[in-house]
Amino acid sequence: MDWLNDLFRRPPANWRDLIDVLVVSVLIYELLKLIRGTRAVQMALGTAVFAGLFYLSVWGHLETVNWLIRNMAGYLVFAFIVLFQSDIRRALAHLGRAPFFRYFAKEESAEESIEELVMATSMLSGKRIGAIIAIERQIGLRNYIEGGIPLDAVMTYDLLLSIFQPMSPLHDGAVIVQNDRVAAAACFLPLTVNPRLSKELGSRHRAAIGLTEENDSVAIVVSEETGNISLVADGQIERPLDADKLRARLRTMIMQRAGGTGQPRVEYA
Repeated sequence: MDWLNDLFRRPPANWRDLIDVLVVSVLIYELLKLIRGTRAVQMALGTAVFAGLFYLSVWGHLETVNWLIRNMAGYLVFAFIVLFQSDIRRALAHLGRAPFFRYFAKEESAEESIEELVMATSMLSGKRIGAIIAIERQIGLRNYIEGGIPLDAVMTYDLLLSIFQPMSPLHDGAVIVQNDRVAAAACFLPLTVNPRLSKELGSRHRAAIGLTEENDSVAIVVSEETGNISLVADGQIERPLDADKLRARLRTMIMQRAGGTGQPRVEYA
């Protein structure tokens, strides 16, 4: 019982301890978000089992197991770096684009990204070229990004127009935008199973609705048949929109990180 008495005899916590715990908690939370839905989860579970065996060997005085784990630990670190170098590189890049650093970004950058989106959407609408663009907000879209063709390119209207050209090998699927970059193209999104939707809505609209039902992303859809522009958020679709209305809605949803000043109109059968 000595360890229990020592635990309760610890000095009282001060503001430095609170900051220390807060920083560690945020780091652990961000790490879990980074590895969620990736193969690194299995590696983390294996590491946890490895650590559990080490403490079990210490507690149970299993000298052989303890010696083996202590000698393998150094090699496992190098193996982890070699096997997961791409994941580590992507995690560090993601950390550099974390919300904490976005506060230092200029508002003009977001405004320029919205203008690129509006310009590309308007040109696709005028040519009646079907397109779907999903914009990531607070909840990550990594699962869908990894299922597509990774690009990680600066978003411009020229790039978006090139992707959705009918002869382009990337046009079949969705483009996913993270901040001001095109993360991936040719991404396949889940279709909604809502039976109340209008039969006029095609697969692009249903994919946009299905995606936004699962997370807080925003999707822009251009109809191939009519050229109409639709905006989808929270499983609801607003259509048709012109360039000015689309720009205003994107400013509200993306720049202010809000659901909008008003709820979009839902299109049912």
